[in-house]
Amino acid sequence: TLAGGCFWCLEAIYKSLKGVVEVESGFSGGTVDNPGYELVCTGNTGHAEVVQLRFDPSIITFNDLLEIFFDIHDPTTLNRQGGDVGTQYRSAIFYHSPAQKQAAESYINKLKTEQRWSDKIVTEVTAFSAFYPAEDYHRDYFANHPNQPYCQMVVSPKVNKFRKHFAQKLKAE
Repeated sequence: TLAGGCFWCLEAIYKSLKGVVEVESGFSGGTVDNPGYELVCTGNTGHAEVVQLRFDPSIITFNDLLEIFFDIHDPTTLNRQGGDVGTQYRSAIFYHSPAQKQAAESYINKLKTEQRWSDKIVTEVTAFSAFYPAEDYHRDYFANHPNQPYCQMVVSPKVNKFRKHFAQKLKAE
């Protein structure tokens, strides 16, 4: 379960990967049960916008998912991605097993050693506790609304960058 800004961006990217079986947008990491989008947007729930992924590890590994995650968002901005500001847009990895925790921490340490960013990586690595699906209108948002201004200005450039960097990992269209 990954948080890296707006879930519309993450969903559009991860849905196009070979080996990713399911991508669901929603909320995780907070203290309110069954929150909705409007409530999460207040910043008072502690939840982040996330995507919950199911993947086939014989086709794509968790480390591959992490590599893409750190390529498609800025893990150095606290509670923010671009113009989206608030704790709901934080960078976080909600791990589902000790192996995922160790992989995430190792990957972050590798990035720190490589000094890929001049600022400190603020991505939180936290145990997964609950996932609450987003409302239906958020599902496949980019695919269904490619001409919406936010999609044109924010989602589309991220998707295009991803497709260029990871062309070999894309599902056949």
